[in-house]
Amino acid sequence: MLRNIQEWLCVFVIVGIVIIFGNWVGYSVVALDAVPGMIVIILLCLSGFILEKLLPVKIPSILYIAILGVIASIPGLPWAEFVIGSTEAINFLAITTVTLAFAGVGIGRSWADFTKLGWKMVVVGFCVLFGTFIGSAIVAEVVLRIQGLI
Repeated sequence: MLRNIQEWLCVFVIVGIVIIFGNWVGYSVVALDAVPGMIVIILLCLSGFILEKLLPVKIPSILYIAILGVIASIPGLPWAEFVIGSTEAINFLAITTVTLAFAGVGIGRSWADFTKLGWKMVVVGFCVLFGTFIGSAIVAEVVLRIQGLI
């Protein structure tokens, strides 16, 4: 278990550094301003992974991380102001960019497995992506029209 925690922490720190760099380059946030927020996010993620392994209930770690994040930022708790204030320095898109890059690398690593699925899976994938894009655009259009922004 300790080896897993060390490996997770190492990966989280590397990802955190990349996120801070992306936050600095893409959104002009000084790296030192983002470090406390990144430490908070890393500790929340690490805690979620540990809870997933320790608790007997089989719930994905992302759910534990989300619950811990909500609890950590409940107004009125002594640490909530620090958690909210420090994580505000990190732009969500900086995190998303790194996450999508890792997803792309993960898919690229199993490209041989992907090609075994055949051409039908490629068609299904394109349909899903196209449908998701069109669906998102329709929802955005409706919401913006309701709000009178377009």
